[in-house]
Amino acid sequence: MHEITREMIKAQAEKEHVHYIRLQFTDMLGIIKNVEVPKSQLDKVLDNKMMFDGSSIEGFVRIHESDMYLYPDLNTWKILTWEHPEDGSRVARLICDVYTTEGKPFAGDPRGNLRRVLATMEAAGFSAFNIGLEPEFYLFKRDEKGRPTLDFSDAGGYFDLSPVDGAEDCRREIVLELERLGFEVEASHHEVGPSQNEINFKYANALEACDNLQTFKLVVRNVAHKHGLKATFMAKPIAGIAGSGMHTNSSLFDLDGNNAFFDENGRHQLSDNAYHFIGGVLEHANAITAITNPTLNSYKRLVAGFEAPCYISYSTSNRSALIRIPASRGISTRVEVRSPDPMANPYLALAVILAAGLDGIKKQVDPGAPIAEDIFEMSYDERKALNIENLPSTITEALQHLRKDPVIREALGDHIYRKYMEAKYLEARDFRLEVHQWEIDRYLSMY
Repeated sequence: MHEITREMIKAQAEKEHVHYIRLQFTDMLGIIKNVEVPKSQLDKVLDNKMMFDGSSIEGFVRIHESDMYLYPDLNTWKILTWEHPEDGSRVARLICDVYTTEGKPFAGDPRGNLRRVLATMEAAGFSAFNIGLEPEFYLFKRDEKGRPTLDFSDAGGYFDLSPVDGAEDCRREIVLELERLGFEVEASHHEVGPSQNEINFKYANALEACDNLQTFKLVVRNVAHKHGLKATFMAKPIAGIAGSGMHTNSSLFDLDGNNAFFDENGRHQLSDNAYHFIGGVLEHANAITAITNPTLNSYKRLVAGFEAPCYISYSTSNRSALIRIPASRGISTRVEVRSPDPMANPYLALAVILAAGLDGIKKQVDPGAPIAEDIFEMSYDERKALNIENLPSTITEALQHLRKDPVIREALGDHIYRKYMEAKYLEARDFRLEVHQWEIDRYLSMY
């Protein structure tokens, strides 16, 4: 990838009639935020002098220390093809890191935190952490007032075609928009659930993969809205059908550019690094889940019967395991972590997966033997005999594991860890205090 310079940005902004620039960043919960400025402020932006108030952003700072600076990553410059202001101008975006008034990276910035963990990877002797994300999403209809409903946009199933796949046109336009932005889309298809979809795009280094996912979500939501649909990345929007996951394919590369997970002479052609990385992720899986599955709704997906993993194990073949090793070897050798869902903050999710894997390599953790059988079909006693433990079944349980895991806490940093725990315990408390329709239906007449 060619480095983008400020001169290139200014020249393209002039040539393409860019009048507005969105300065994007991501809060602790993974929600995309932005400050929009007119083109007249472009020099100020490129000089890292654009300030904003961080006191209203989830997980940032208190009101008396609210001033923050946005430092744009010039390589994220994109003209947003779906934005069409009425004056005929165009809109561009830059993804930013957040800095303090002292000119230091802000500890509460998820993107900056991932940079910090990647630096520990480099210190450990690796050059890159490549990531391929597979986010799934649902497309629901909107009502006559434009409000989202839970009505399916189609009745299709896995790999169906139109007319059964009623979202085909919308999905095709999403792909076209992504390609205009420079994405290399590898495949798009209908998923298992009615109205459920998946679009796969080429892997990238960890930081770029997270930026791409955030851009992907923006494109999907905007194109869906144009088609009168609501796109949701909620893990389990409807009970009884497949939830939406975000399988995370990862590989480490050494300083010579070789895939550190591949060994032609190794067992299953996997290197010791690969096995130790897997061992680290399995060892820290309970704590990782608090980040990769960040909401109460996330745990409605992590149940048996819908292909989502709920047991801590790995496999070189079957898809019931938490970690699967896809068949490709050589430069494409990778570890697929199947538990994350697309509600996760990608910068935090990759930070904790990487930290767990590096800890496994450092301590040479043995992951044990792979599980070839379908774990969903095993009894409790069969799983116990193989030392297969359950993943946390609630966000509260996962947070308790996170509290006791110093490696994953360090991967988040003290600021994000404290703010995250506070926000998630409040979320769980609010849910616990609410009386839900299921309780009314179940208990009102009975008691």
